[in-house]
Amino acid sequence: MSSVGWMIVFCEIAFWVVIILGLVARYIFKQKRLGMILLALTPLVDVILLITAGIDLYRGEAATKAHAIAAVYIGVSIAFGKSMIGWADQRFQYYVTKQGEKPRKRYGIEYSKHYFKGWIRHLVAYIIGVGILAGLIFWINDTSRTEALSGIAKIWSLVLGIDLLIAITYFIWPPKEKGISSGS
Repeated sequence: MSSVGWMIVFCEIAFWVVIILGLVARYIFKQKRLGMILLALTPLVDVILLITAGIDLYRGEAATKAHAIAAVYIGVSIAFGKSMIGWADQRFQYYVTKQGEKPRKRYGIEYSKHYFKGWIRHLVAYIIGVGILAGLIFWINDTSRTEALSGIAKIWSLVLGIDLLIAITYFIWPPKEKGISSGS
């Protein structure tokens, strides 16, 4: 695995370690300010990854799938980061500290709307990630060195389209709570 590949693994682990440390500081040690500082460090993880990938490409390396996935990771982290922290925060409060509301499952049109909001976040991640990929392709200006970047952009475009179709189907056939019949 390339240095960028390992950095992606490191950054994903670091992202969740910083979140967990922030939640532990906030709820277990009652250090709300320290917890907030730790949670605010999550964007730093993205900056480290961006710098690593940029240096690698600046040194003349051909762009690999790892470089492309780094752009995807950054887009997803920016678009979903706050909601992932909120998700972790709610579950940490309920399951670890035995406080807060129990995370509830969504059904019906509520689920459909929630999924569609997730698709909007996916679209934002896509715009950011593909923007980074397009910027790298423009910056490198050598199609033989950027094939992996454009390939991942094409795959992600397909995935985004499939995700939209799934979101639409949830409005047509919203998920029902188990054990509840449709009344027919």
